[in-house]
Amino acid sequence: MDDKLKIGDFEFNSRLFIGTGKYENLDIMKKAHEAAGAEVVTVAIRRVDLNDKSDKSLMSFIDTNKIKILPNTAACFTADEAIRTARLAKAAGLPNWVKLEVIGDKKTLMPDNEETLKATKVLVKEGFTVLAYTNEDIVYAKKLEEAGAAAVMPLGAPIGSGQGILNPNNIKIILEQAKVPIIVDAGVGTASDATIAMELGADGVLLNTGVALAKDPVRMAKAMKSAIESGRDAFLAGRIPKKLYASASSPIGDTIK
Repeated sequence: MDDKLKIGDFEFNSRLFIGTGKYENLDIMKKAHEAAGAEVVTVAIRRVDLNDKSDKSLMSFIDTNKIKILPNTAACFTADEAIRTARLAKAAGLPNWVKLEVIGDKKTLMPDNEETLKATKVLVKEGFTVLAYTNEDIVYAKKLEEAGAAAVMPLGAPIGSGQGILNPNNIKIILEQAKVPIIVDAGVGTASDATIAMELGADGVLLNTGVALAKDPVRMAKAMKSAIESGRDAFLAGRIPKKLYASASSPIGDTIK
């Protein structure tokens, strides 16, 4: 079956995007990426030394023959900061796409949608494939798509909170109106959260803390891989309608044809 995830000119078999922060060490991070079957790994450009070419650098633990690096603008609080960070990643030779993240509040880490929209318009004009991180705001999700975002990334819950999908109804509406891939990003704490996101119809999930801070990150990464795949299969298969009353599995008089 051809069920590849397509974002702009990029195409992937895996629908699980994974991060690089908070791991106990880089060797565990690498093993977790492998267990997740990750084809996309996101890297916070403002938190990594792109000039470090040593065998102990973060970048040396990412197999770029199998994995595409997705630069992100984490720790940016204005559109201008995010734009400069995206340009820095491009100048360093990283792929010409970006997870655009503009934070509006240091305590809650909730996104600043206005600044994100502003940065999206600039970066799209400069030829970037923009994956725009936002909250589960139906109106802004549409605005970001109309501004040229190649994918919209509504959060499931606040970054690193592990609360799962707090507002499934808004996610459903965003999915219903979208003409670009919708990647649920942030808040996934365990495999069932990832499955729920995919059963809603999300095109993919980006997560980090749920794996990195698990008691066994490698095993949790494997669980997340299975969860994404089973959730996608369930969505494509189509669940039965929910009913108020029971319905016998083997009604009297049924015959197998």
